[in-house]
Amino acid sequence: MKTSGLAFGLLSAIFYLLCTPSSGLQTLHLGSCVIITNLQKIQSEFSEIRDSVQANDQNIDFRVLRNAGSLQDTEPSDRCCLLRHLLGLYLDRVFRNYQTSDHHTLRKISSLANSFLTIKKDLQLCHTYTTCHCGEEATEKYRQILSHFEQLEPQAAAVKVLGELDILLRWMKETEQG
Repeated sequence: MKTSGLAFGLLSAIFYLLCTPSSGLQTLHLGSCVIITNLQKIQSEFSEIRDSVQANDQNIDFRVLRNAGSLQDTEPSDRCCLLRHLLGLYLDRVFRNYQTSDHHTLRKISSLANSFLTIKKDLQLCHTYTTCHCGEEATEKYRQILSHFEQLEPQAAAVKVLGELDILLRWMKETEQG
């Protein structure tokens, strides 16, 4: 009887955490893949560095994420794959190539990278269990993004795409609705 009470209490606590808006956790619906993450924390950390990052952007008339076709028009079945690729781009090329002497910005970028790594691991699980399909649309959109990214020097590209993180975060937030 104690075991069933403990199990009920644990399930209640988990349910409360998942359903309480103040916890900051959001459920992202990426086709057949559903993950839970703290987008509020990611958005808050990016907000703290957005102005300083965007102030370093010398290519104000050039967009990487917007030129790739609308992320919002991505079919639900391709969202998981596209997000997995985009997080890989941020982890492998944006966060690593971004240079600044501002320690606060570096700490925030490190925290963003850790959050992205956690999400990417969850997406990798979906990919492993074949619920994260990579269709032609996702592959083509990512190729377009990568093509635009590679038109710039590595540091300029890192600045540009880091400054456009709000576009990606807005799109991720929109996947909450499924």
